[in-house]
Amino acid sequence: MIDLFSGLDAWVLVSLLLALTFVLAFEFINGFHDTANAVATVIYTKAMPPHLAVFFSGVFNFLGVLLGGVGVAYAIVHLLPVELLINVNTGHGLAMVFSLLAAAITWNLGTWYFGIPASSSHTLIGSILGVGLANALINDIPLGDGVNWQKAIDIAMSLVVSPMAGFAVAALVLIGLKWWRPLSKMHKTPEQRRKLDDKKHPPFWNRLVLVISAMGVSFVHGSNDGQKGIGLIMLVLIGIVPAKFVLDLNSTTYQIERTRDATTHLSQFYQRNAATLGEFLALGKAQPSDLPEQFSCNPQQTEPTIAALQSSLQGVTDYRALDADKRVEVRRYLLCLDDTAKKVGKLPGLEAREKADLEKLRKDLTATTEYAPFWVIVAVALALGLGTMVGWKRVVLTVGEKIGKQGMTYAQGMSAQITAACAIGMANVFALPVSTTHVLSSGVAGTMVANKSGLQGGTVKTILLAWVLTLPASMGLAAGLFWLASKAIS
Repeated sequence: MIDLFSGLDAWVLVSLLLALTFVLAFEFINGFHDTANAVATVIYTKAMPPHLAVFFSGVFNFLGVLLGGVGVAYAIVHLLPVELLINVNTGHGLAMVFSLLAAAITWNLGTWYFGIPASSSHTLIGSILGVGLANALINDIPLGDGVNWQKAIDIAMSLVVSPMAGFAVAALVLIGLKWWRPLSKMHKTPEQRRKLDDKKHPPFWNRLVLVISAMGVSFVHGSNDGQKGIGLIMLVLIGIVPAKFVLDLNSTTYQIERTRDATTHLSQFYQRNAATLGEFLALGKAQPSDLPEQFSCNPQQTEPTIAALQSSLQGVTDYRALDADKRVEVRRYLLCLDDTAKKVGKLPGLEAREKADLEKLRKDLTATTEYAPFWVIVAVALALGLGTMVGWKRVVLTVGEKIGKQGMTYAQGMSAQITAACAIGMANVFALPVSTTHVLSSGVAGTMVANKSGLQGGTVKTILLAWVLTLPASMGLAAGLFWLASKAIS
């Protein structure tokens, strides 16, 4: 790890360390801001003592980050348009990273202070969108090209649909439990359990399910939200020290060969489907000399881009053998070919089998650009895990007592947690970022409605208001900070 930062100018090194500190601070705050939701029900129902609950939640968050992969991480990164990602430089990278992190941290701390279960995912995504749009305005780029809107729409759908699904599914699970065991002690609140049965803890099996589901929520939270931190650190590293991180310098000869073979097979794929794609890709018309000096991604330049990439990788068995400029160049070619392939996959006329082949080629193309060093994963896992162990009380009280007009029963806690763990786990499978906060709190609200307990209007309105305001507020804050930072740099 240390050798990766050797040879850097002092100001770049200081800026880099400061940016990494900002990211890890965001993840630490995320730990006590969002993960409180993961242990809220298990603490409120007294299934686990608070100190044990937050400790084990921290451990499972750590494991979730460690084992979760990088799919969600790069879903976050690719909210920014490919043009912005391929043309980063140190000054621009610093402005981008500090603006979105400062905006996200400010909003997260504010909502945590007031005990509002707001979403770190919404905050981060809003900050990234704000930076993308501000960059478009500053550089006279159409706003339609300032953000990867297709990716933004996909993520927005997951963020909107997941709380609704959490509300409905948790309600149905509770109704099923009431139908199955209507007289069970699991339908008591902790207060009723203490008064009527003189017992402090839930019945054994209910307690076991509450503990296991809480740790399940912690694990999937780590693998989903932790990846957002990984994506942020990779943005920092690529933006500030691109030569060291634009490509995975630990790629094996086999991985590099896979990348090179993918470009050959991609060319063959386009030739095979020339009747459908010829006009879109200008097949047979563009020449390698047509590539502009200020590189930009253009489907019409696909053939020369493939040729340039194959020439750059000819005989390369170790990325370290490439000089700094050549590494940046290779990454630009790979990102552009992947971006074009994604657009091609959405064109009408391609058979389903051909689209599946194209998806496989895209994975091979990005195998050495979509990665994260092990130390990055461990650092984020530690920050998230340690953050889990502090600051949880405010949100636990909101989730346990202030969403419904009555306290939460054991069955409600189980229903909400099982639903949240399954929903976030499914999102991880499809590499979609979702909000643990909104899935769990909407699940609790769903069980309150199903239990005919009623909802506390004030709390629900506050949560909904935070849900509505988080995106525009973080977008505006990040955009303003990026504009100021860009003016200062220029």
